[in-house]
Amino acid sequence: MEPDHKIRLVTAAMAARECAVAPYSKFKVGAALLTATGEIVTGANVESASYGLTCCAERVALFKALTDGRKDFTAIAVVARMTGGPTPCGACRQLLAEYAPGAVVWTADTRQPRLVREFTVAGLLPAAFLEVPE
Repeated sequence: MEPDHKIRLVTAAMAARECAVAPYSKFKVGAALLTATGEIVTGANVESASYGLTCCAERVALFKALTDGRKDFTAIAVVARMTGGPTPCGACRQLLAEYAPGAVVWTADTRQPRLVREFTVAGLLPAAFLEVPE
């Protein structure tokens, strides 16, 4: 994967983070998803007073992309103000395993956006649940 993809995605995720709706935790997260055709789809977290209804930035980006007919994802960047950047939660890892299994996952702290950690979806969620039982 081209090095400029990483910079483009982290930059897009940082811009998306500005649209986060986090009135309760004040913890704003941005995500940017890259398709195989080079399109970038962004998302930001949206909180609810009923915390279980909160949706992570990664899922917002993924759902937006999927419902717009996009697929074949190659990378996702996730950014927030936290040391090393935020790694996807379990729900996001499961959905990425289903819809973006070959994607590279980049995380960055918004205070140091050029220090990017890299993971694979499979590395974040080994032995993912991928089959519906009969």
